[in-house]
Amino acid sequence: MQNDRKSSSNLASSTITSQAIGVFDSGVGGLTTVRKLVNMLPNERVIYFGDTARVPYGNKTAATVSAYTCECVEFLLEREVKVVIIACNTASALAMEAVQRISPVPVVGVITPAAEAALRSSRSGRIGIIGTRATVQSGAYQATIKNILEKQGLERDVEINVEINVEIIAEACPLFVPFAEEGWHYHPATRLVAEEYLAPLKIANIDTLILGCTHYPMLTDVIQDVLPNVRLINSGEEAVGVADAILHEQGIHAQERSLHRIVDCYISDKSTAFMSVAERFLGFPLGMAQEVRLKKW
Repeated sequence: MQNDRKSSSNLASSTITSQAIGVFDSGVGGLTTVRKLVNMLPNERVIYFGDTARVPYGNKTAATVSAYTCECVEFLLEREVKVVIIACNTASALAMEAVQRISPVPVVGVITPAAEAALRSSRSGRIGIIGTRATVQSGAYQATIKNILEKQGLERDVEINVEINVEIIAEACPLFVPFAEEGWHYHPATRLVAEEYLAPLKIANIDTLILGCTHYPMLTDVIQDVLPNVRLINSGEEAVGVADAILHEQGIHAQERSLHRIVDCYISDKSTAFMSVAERFLGFPLGMAQEVRLKKW
């Protein structure tokens, strides 16, 4: 009987390890997070859902973002993923509690991992945040950083390297998303807009900047050129590190590379430009993206 229980336990563990990691984003930007996942955890399968029919989330109400996000995460849960990464900063800011209530598996957002990384990085305590209007106006990053400082204190779990008087400067950069999707990574117009958006951060003399949107890593070169001595924190990449730690803690890393496709991509609307944009974000050929119509909205 004991051997039967061990066999059953091993079988259950084996089943979980072979399950995919689910990644959700409001559009195509979360594929920058998928790129990090594939590079960091090459044995893992990934199921990606991009809500391209309803993007952008950054100009929608909190209630709408929460409803959309929960519906999309339910789609991933139906495919028996073992962990969910909410790659969308707006969804992480406005819908994390709602998603955690419905999910039987761990859910990782981008806000806390990026906030912790920024506090580890900063020496001066002057931290910048750029994101959509909804993300910036939500105050989620500001509140999370304050909460970390209050709960962890200095030189503890998060290895904070700054004094307690942290200064946060947040700026909305809505035009960065269409520039990234258009492939205008080095375009003169992108540089001009970046100079305008980032001017308050330059004046504030920040030493660390959170890229609070998964589209923004596509514009890293321009942003870094405008702010040459500032360390950039990629929120999606930081979330992958947390997901990796969860897999390790629970012992559910994939043990061998899947024979199936590494990335299965689902989207709610397939525009003519999607594949070229997606492969630009992902960094390698995607294959076919499956279009699905969600039921509730």
